[in-house]
This record gives sequence, structure tokens and C-alpha cells, in this order.
Amino acid sequence: MARILYDNPFSPFARKVRLVLSHKNLDYERKDSLAVSELADLHAVNPRGEVPVLDDDGLIVVNSSDIVAYLEHRYPQPALLPADPAVRVEARAWERLADGLIDALTHDISLWTWPTLQRHDQPPPGLVEAGMRDIGIVLSRLEKALDGREYLCGSLSIADFALFPHLTSLRALGISLQDHRNLSRWNVRMRDIPAVREDLELVKNAVREKFVDAPSPYEREKVVWRGDRIEWLIRNGFADWWYDELRAGRAVVPSSLE
Repeated sequence: MARILYDNPFSPFARKVRLVLSHKNLDYERKDSLAVSELADLHAVNPRGEVPVLDDDGLIVVNSSDIVAYLEHRYPQPALLPADPAVRVEARAWERLADGLIDALTHDISLWTWPTLQRHDQPPPGLVEAGMRDIGIVLSRLEKALDGREYLCGSLSIADFALFPHLTSLRALGISLQDHRNLSRWNVRMRDIPAVREDLELVKNAVREKFVDAPSPYEREKVVWRGDRIEWLIRNGFADWWYDELRAGRAVVPSSLE
């Protein structure tokens, strides 16, 4: 059986799927599909040009949450969706929070730190501060949820694998999980999981490969924006800045119709 993951080392959504594949001991081939040279192949399986996409012996599955649901159905052990209906709802809610709000926050305020981009401006006034405020609210919710628990839903679940890649990116923004006792313990516990250790090593090696040993293979000026990332900007009063980015050709909105 041929299993191919259209991937990117740094995408939190791709990292979530890699964690699930590894935890379920499923072999697969990786393609760094956000490299400019690979974008045509990515658009052939996903017109939106987004990773991850899974090709499981010819069956194409798009979107990280759909890929996880597919893998859980076809390869149910070890399970990452809790059997108890109420706990499963809780786990999926944490996954949505990671994929939606937390991704939007970390994406929108970090553009000026990306090694892939050539930006010569500064964030609009108040953008970073608003993001930091909302990240603080989210971390407080997570800290409370982990009180008395090893993992967010009691045992290891998709909630933990969805959140971990996003939360590890906070370090680049100067945010330390060590300021939150329960989150800090959870972070240490997660890093002991073989699938997580494997992914962290992959990311570390990719930083050197993509940005140190050779020129960056990625787009250097344009940024892809999707719903949650735009929604957070508009809600916080940065719509004019985003439209300026769109008019300047630096913002790209994906479409499933192309």
C-alpha cells in the first residue's frame, strides 16, 4: 500500500496528522508540498493549495480534521477519539479551538518573525498586543482544564495532538508555558511520547535544511489567509490593514474552485 502525505515540516495542521500517523504506527512518504517547486502537485490534489493532504493508496483525504477522522475510522487502534460521547465532544472542541482560534492568533501576530518572508514593515499598532491578550485567555482556559488531569481529556487524545504543535510555536513569540504549572507539566509529558519526539526532531532538522544549509524553498512575499485568520483580524479592528495587504498582492485567499 502506498501512503503519501502532502506535508510541510512547520505546518501545525500537517504536524497534527504526522503525530497521528506515527502514534498509529502507519508508514508513509512525506512531500514538502509548500515548497514553490511542489505547489503544482499540491493543487492537483487540493485546489486550495493547503496542506495536509493524505493519499492513502489512491484515496485522497483533504483537511487535517478529516484526515484524523478517516485514520481513526480505518485504523482505530490506538484510539485518539474517546469512546465516551461527552468526552469525544470535548476532544473535538479542543481540536477545533486549536485549528481555528489558536492558529489564527499565532499566525496573525507572527508574520514578522517568519524566516520565509521578506517583510520591511512593522505590525499595525495594537495587533500584537491584541493577539497576546487573547493567547493569555486561551492559556488560562487550558491551564484550568488540565487541573488534576494528565491530558486534556483525561487520557491522550486528538485534543493533545492538535494543540501541541500550536503551543510549541508560542516560544518564538516570547511566551513560555513554564508560567503555567499545569500546562508546563503537560508539555513535558507530551515530549515523552515517541511520536512527539520524532516530530520535534523532524522540525529541528528541517529548520537547518530549509533555512541554514540552503535558501528557503518557500514563497517569500505572499501569505495565504483563510477564514479564522481573517475573522480574528476583522473582529479586532484590523480589516483596513488586511485589505491593504490584499490590494498590494501580499495576501492570498484560497479557493476550492480553481
